[in-house]
Amino acid sequence: MKAAVIVFPASNCDRDLKVALAQAMGRDPDMVWHGDSELPETDLIAIPGGFSYGDYLRAGAMAANSPIMREVVKKAQAGTPVLAICNGFQIATETGMLPGALLRNAGQKFVCRDVDLLITARNERFVGGFEQGEVVRFPVAHHDGNYYADEETLHELEGEGQVAFKYASAEGELTDAANPNGSLNNIAGIYNKAGNVLGLMPHPERLISEELGGTDGKRFFDHLVNSIV
Repeated sequence: MKAAVIVFPASNCDRDLKVALAQAMGRDPDMVWHGDSELPETDLIAIPGGFSYGDYLRAGAMAANSPIMREVVKKAQAGTPVLAICNGFQIATETGMLPGALLRNAGQKFVCRDVDLLITARNERFVGGFEQGEVVRFPVAHHDGNYYADEETLHELEGEGQVAFKYASAEGELTDAANPNGSLNNIAGIYNKAGNVLGLMPHPERLISEELGGTDGKRFFDHLVNSIV
């Protein structure tokens, strides 16, 4: 299997994502610079977290117009799986690969801590390693993670099984207290209609070993790689 990690100026999670994918694949992914105009042959594209272009203008807006993103969008439309984490999620909404937008956190503060997530929609490729209704734990680290979409889009996402993760309590309850950023419907991650693009604000790549505090992220990447292979 081959994977490609897109690298932007001010990305700060590209190396974490490289390590997580290399651990699961047994080989390093290709690190692709934002200014490149071609993607290498790949089975998975990963857009990492960070603060691409310093979040100037609007989080993800400048990165969405990088030359390489035109190729990423084409590959996604052709069915290549795309994993977009944190700033990657913001970029995916800015390019139109995913609906909605990520706004400033409701509390107007940067949030950095582990959160509990409810698996709310079955997608064998991305979350087949978990049970629907299972609660997993990933870290968040963002200032603009407040998911917003209009009522019609929210209804469609919920009705078509496109909501991947929701912020929840450890018992799986969808409460305001469990929501770190004010996201509508406690949404933490969504799929596109075709199910080959996943955007999520939490960072599974940051919990891939006991030394890092947990292995739910390792489960996520192990299954993702195995499902593609």
